[in-house]
Amino acid sequence: MNMHVSQADRPAVNAGIGQSLPRKEDATLVRGEGRYTDDLSLDGQLYAAFVRSPHAHGIIRGIDTADAKAMKGVVAIYTAADLDGQGYGALKCQVDLSNRDGAAMRKPVRHALTGDKVRFVGDPVAMVVARTALQARDAAEAVSLDIDILSAVTSAEAALAPGAPQLFDDVPGNLVIDYHFGDAGKVAAAFAEAAHVTRVRIVNNRIVVNPIEPRAAIGTYDRKAKRYTLHAPSQGAFGMRNNLAAAMGVPQERMRLVTGHVGGSFGMKSAVFPEYVVLLHAARLLKKPVKWADQRSESFVSDHHGRDMVFEAELALDSRGRFLATRFTGFGNMGGYLSPPGPMMATLNIGKNSVGMYRTPLVEVQTRCALTNTAPIGAYRGAGRPEGNYFMERLVDSAAREMGIDAAVLRQRNLIAPAQLPWKTPIGTVYDSGDFPALFARALQAADWKGYRARERASRKAGKLRGRGIGCYLEVTAPPSNEMGGIHFEPDGTVTIVTGTLDYGQGHWTPFAQVLTSQLGVPFDRIRLVQGDSDRLIAGGGTGGSKSIMASGSAIIEASERVIEKGKLLSAHFLEAAVADIEFTEGRFSIAGTDRSIGIMELVRKLQAGAALPDDLPKTLDVDHVFKAAPSAYPNGCHIAEVEIDPETGHVEIASYVMVNDFGVLVNPMIVEGQLHGGVVQGIGQAICEMTSYDENGQLLTGSYMDYAMPRAADVPFFSFISQGVPTRTNPVGAKGCGEAGCAGSLPSVMNAIVDALSPHGVRHIDMPATPQAIWRAIHAR
Repeated sequence: MNMHVSQADRPAVNAGIGQSLPRKEDATLVRGEGRYTDDLSLDGQLYAAFVRSPHAHGIIRGIDTADAKAMKGVVAIYTAADLDGQGYGALKCQVDLSNRDGAAMRKPVRHALTGDKVRFVGDPVAMVVARTALQARDAAEAVSLDIDILSAVTSAEAALAPGAPQLFDDVPGNLVIDYHFGDAGKVAAAFAEAAHVTRVRIVNNRIVVNPIEPRAAIGTYDRKAKRYTLHAPSQGAFGMRNNLAAAMGVPQERMRLVTGHVGGSFGMKSAVFPEYVVLLHAARLLKKPVKWADQRSESFVSDHHGRDMVFEAELALDSRGRFLATRFTGFGNMGGYLSPPGPMMATLNIGKNSVGMYRTPLVEVQTRCALTNTAPIGAYRGAGRPEGNYFMERLVDSAAREMGIDAAVLRQRNLIAPAQLPWKTPIGTVYDSGDFPALFARALQAADWKGYRARERASRKAGKLRGRGIGCYLEVTAPPSNEMGGIHFEPDGTVTIVTGTLDYGQGHWTPFAQVLTSQLGVPFDRIRLVQGDSDRLIAGGGTGGSKSIMASGSAIIEASERVIEKGKLLSAHFLEAAVADIEFTEGRFSIAGTDRSIGIMELVRKLQAGAALPDDLPKTLDVDHVFKAAPSAYPNGCHIAEVEIDPETGHVEIASYVMVNDFGVLVNPMIVEGQLHGGVVQGIGQAICEMTSYDENGQLLTGSYMDYAMPRAADVPFFSFISQGVPTRTNPVGAKGCGEAGCAGSLPSVMNAIVDALSPHGVRHIDMPATPQAIWRAIHAR
């Protein structure tokens, strides 16, 4: 039997792993046909608006809703008192750490609506439900709050000072955790014996996340099934479903989470926010869907913010510049409540990611995390990974300048050599692959490091200051959690991938389809992707920590192996051969040594047509598989930036930007490069313009785009992107992750370049954001 191979059975040419294919979803998105949460309307839906505290800190004495309830269209108003006794759980921090004395960290309780005390401007205290969105917003403004205003505190250092305002009675001194990692005695000895010690106090500025799509949600309740459904943007429907069920106090099977298109998240939308609980509460009581959509000005105060930490960074070196130890002592601002990742960024991830690609033998991290009267701090692109790399790279550049060693040479002396891999770091991580010296040399060559002086002279002749900066980085990705790899062959001839990561801008559809095409040879253009419905999933770790292609890609590979196993059994039956004689390659099952074969899609059609089969054979090729968690991977690279500064105005122009990265196997190089562009621009934004500011009363001073500067196209150069990957052995794909690397490389490279340019004026350090005003002041302060 030599089956005919139809055109529909042929995989797309060059559609496998390693090809730069356009994203499958772009045609839909650029035509404006995306379906985001706020595009969704359900029959009979009502609309919600939230009443938020206008004060950063105060005791709630009363909430007067009488006037608001009398307004046209208002259906209901809910406060914390209405939620009491309903069985709802607290919104929990999911990180468990211990203090240096072994005691557990403190986790103050946060309810969906606060009824006793407000702790930041934007703290939700009530929700209004009306027949239109405008009616709900008008009524929300009519709710009167009686709040005894208390003194506020907005920085972690100030919150930990004696006499500071206290946010929670059960968190004395506002101290959530006094974290410590490392052997303090050995580190102290290394510093005492060092030939040189570099110390830099570094501020990592607070960031507003600013996704294109503000948060929105629609809550519904099925009274017959006693089941909730929430339509909301997320970073993973399965995991968020589980957390939302816990917040609602119901079994997981009574909760469904549905996510459509998502216009950016960067870590923020992974959380269960207070609004979702109240929306579902209202939907149950009112027997109708209840919809809420954030306004941009509201999102500035209600979304989680990112970064916000201050560290004294120290590096001990011997006389030749070899690293002996690092010590990072600092403060992490948690905001008014603990977000789900809470202190993870300022503690664990600082330590893990500060090591980088260097042979530093000792690391010590000491962090005191404090509650303040500001918006809660959550994960933001990299979630501690860019911070750790930034602190280390500022130290290295400062040490090079102080010791009179070229910044590139100092790094080269401390890079881990390929022959030393696998390398166990003092933080306990183990690097399995990479060639850091070769990658570093490639970056220097691509940036024309040796030709820099001529460019510097040209800039000086034009009245500009020029500087160059290196940003080496190595990130510890999130370990891929158990992940679903479902492969379903549909009656219409399409193939559906079902997996629990979630695309919120990364472009999962195309690379996942490339992995499947490479494994099974199914037609690339016939592959679909389902991610955003928790009812379709049996596992799912969501997207975050640069792990999606490692988790879902590995799940697809293993699920494909199960499909092939089933296909060999079935093809042996149809080809009348022994299973041991069946081979599978390029989408076809064949009898070894013969020309008799059957394509996988033709095999599917036979099954769907109801072919008679013995009872012991599978009736479908469909597979729902769960990939077990793999170890973390270690993407790394070197970014080199050059800047020109106008000393008269302080304006920074990024003159050139080169990046060489090791992401292991690139499934789709074009999408990877796009991820790097986005991450680099976000890093540049934090470096030169973005800053969240509060006044002494806890009022947000940067609450709109009139006050909060975002990077624009004119602020960034064309990027030079080079891949020099060494496949990892920690997952079947061989990929290392790439989503957060742009920030990790751009923060130090840009800031090191700015300091280098300002060094003739005696500037040794400047904190982010290096705005024109900050730079002008730094120049003239000398």
